[in-house]
Amino acid sequence: MTSRIPPDLRGRRSRDPFWVAVSALFHGIHRVRSLRTPVLPNIRPVDRSLTLVVREVRREAVDVISLRLAASDGGVLPTWQPGCHLDLLLPSGRRRQYSLCGDPADRRSYRVAVRRLPDGGGGSAEVHEELAEGSTIKVQGPRNAFPFLASESYLFLAGGIGITPILPMVKAAERIGADWRLIYTGRSRATLPFLDELAELPSSRVEIRTDDEHGPPDCADLLRDAGTSVYCCGPAGMIDGVRAAFSAGTLHYERFTPPPIVDGRPFQIELARTGAVIDVPADRSALEAIKEVLPSVAYSCRQGFCGTCRVGVLDGTADDSMLICVSRAQGGRLTLDL
Repeated sequence: MTSRIPPDLRGRRSRDPFWVAVSALFHGIHRVRSLRTPVLPNIRPVDRSLTLVVREVRREAVDVISLRLAASDGGVLPTWQPGCHLDLLLPSGRRRQYSLCGDPADRRSYRVAVRRLPDGGGGSAEVHEELAEGSTIKVQGPRNAFPFLASESYLFLAGGIGITPILPMVKAAERIGADWRLIYTGRSRATLPFLDELAELPSSRVEIRTDDEHGPPDCADLLRDAGTSVYCCGPAGMIDGVRAAFSAGTLHYERFTPPPIVDGRPFQIELARTGAVIDVPADRSALEAIKEVLPSVAYSCRQGFCGTCRVGVLDGTADDSMLICVSRAQGGRLTLDL
């Protein structure tokens, strides 16, 4: 039997209690979902670029200068930790990465050091020749691809300009009372930057070995009594030798030069914008081959982590893009958006 709901005094029919309950239930569910679902603000990309002023240029060793960079108004700069680097966007358009080698507690300035390299692609020469006190330069960062981690003991190995990321680590280890040693190698004392700052640390913990006094370093000998963690930065030959001789503990290293190519195969690259076809030998990177035809091609770290040299792949067996400093085809031809 169907029951009828009597009208009210104004002639309107009363609401069915069942549908009142259902309506209330759905209203409650909708309200709970609204409370649980956050309203996302408009997301804008963060510009991590800074325009800084060169406050000081100082000669640190043969062919090595340091730059002290600061905000034009002397304002506070973003924090950084030992191992961090800055990307310098040079006036020519080149992008180069240099380790921060100052004091992380100094929030008013950054310090980087640059060795002039005749065959370094022009970036270091531009820093030495074009940047002076009062120059402005855009930078990005700081970023850290070589973090300094807590450990029971440390052995620091630095070769030449490789002291730049190591120096803040050594000072941090001393500050926290850690057990540490530093072996600093190079051609001669005249080529080694920051010897004056290292002289302020306990002499028993710092060993300077130069080729003209001690002969080329033996990596197995460097690693004697290595300790828990080894941090190494220097020329490719030094890093490769340390890696080959390393046997115990944890090894952290950072290259200033690209890693060697192992088991590479020759292939070809076609530059879509000019039609030029480039042969890439088995023992060279695509970047090196492209630079001979297109010197202005963008690159920085040459190790595959900064992303500066990423280009689009228009045709060939590869992903939609590639890092031409380290990526390569296994034969055949790639057409790149260059």
